[in-house]
Amino acid sequence: MHCKACVLMIESELGEVSGVRSVRVSLKRNSVEVLGDFGGKTDEELAAEFSELLKERGYTLSVEKQAAVKNWSEFKAAIPLALGVAVLFVLLQKTGLINLAGGRSMSYGTAFVVGIIASLSSCMAVVGGLLLSMSATFAKEGDRIRPQVLFHLGRLVSFFVLGGVIGALGAAFTLSPVASLVLGLIVGVVMLVLGINLLDVFHFAKRFQPAMPQFLSRRALGVSEMNHTLTPLLVGVATFFLPCGFTQSMQLYTLTTGHFIAGALTMLSFALGTLPVLALISFSSFSIKNSAKAGVFFKVAGLIVIMFALFNILNSLVAAGILPPLFTI
Repeated sequence: MHCKACVLMIESELGEVSGVRSVRVSLKRNSVEVLGDFGGKTDEELAAEFSELLKERGYTLSVEKQAAVKNWSEFKAAIPLALGVAVLFVLLQKTGLINLAGGRSMSYGTAFVVGIIASLSSCMAVVGGLLLSMSATFAKEGDRIRPQVLFHLGRLVSFFVLGGVIGALGAAFTLSPVASLVLGLIVGVVMLVLGINLLDVFHFAKRFQPAMPQFLSRRALGVSEMNHTLTPLLVGVATFFLPCGFTQSMQLYTLTTGHFIAGALTMLSFALGTLPVLALISFSSFSIKNSAKAGVFFKVAGLIVIMFALFNILNSLVAAGILPPLFTI
C-alpha cells in the first residue's frame, strides 16, 4: 500500500463482504485485520477469497508477511527519463507556461502537470475506484454517458469553487511573510514525501504522508452509496475531500494565494490535469498500476515530484529573502 487512499479503499471493499463485522488496515505494517463470522473457513481460504475481491485494485493478501521488493534496477531507466522531463520543464519555463523557479507563485501550468502526475499515481486510486463503482451501477440501468458527465462536471466545478474559498480564506487571515514561508515549506515537504513514496523504496515515508481527517474522507466516500439522479454530481464534489496527498498539497498552496480567483484557477488547473486519465477510467479498464512498466513509471513520477518539491522549497526561501534568486528568466 502507498497511502491513506489505499487504506480507505481496502476497508471499504472488505467492509461490504457478507459476515464481516470490522476491518482495520495498517499502512505502517501493510496488514489487514478482518473480524467476522466466516463459517469455519481457514485464514488461507479467506486470504484467497479477499484477494479476488481486491485484485482489480492491484492488491493481494497472504497469511505470511511478504518481503518488500524494492527493484533498484528500475532506476536505470527512470533516472534518464526523469532528467529528460526536467530539461523539458526548464525549456517550458522559458515560455512562461510552467514556473519552476524564480517566482513567488506556482503557475497554472505547473498545477496542471501536478494534476497529471497525481491522476496516474496510487493516491488517486480511490477516486478511480469510486468512478468505476459508480459507472458500473448506472450502466446496469442503461445510463452510461450522463453519470460520467455529471461526475466530471461536479469535480471541476467543486475544485474551482472550493479552491476559490480556500484562496479567499488566505486573504481573510492576511498571512504574514513568516506564515507564507512556513506554508510554502510545508507544501514542499508534503510533495517531497509524496515523491519519495512513489519511488516505492523507502517505505518508512508512508507514515508521514498527510490525508484528510478519516471521518471526513469516509463521509465523502459514503456519498457514492446514495441512490439518486444527482449522485454522480455529488460524488464528483466529494472527491475534493478524499485522501490524496497531491490534492492536499495543492489545497495548502492555494491558501497562500490569498485570492479567490487565483485559488479557484489553481485548483481548477489541477483538476483539469487529472481529467484525461479519469475520463479514460470512465470508459475503460485503464490502469498504470497494473501494467508491466508500472515500477519504472512510478519512479519517474516520484523523481519529478521530488524535483517540484525541492524547487518549491527553494522558491519559498527565495521569496522570503533568505536565499538569492537561483534562476533568471
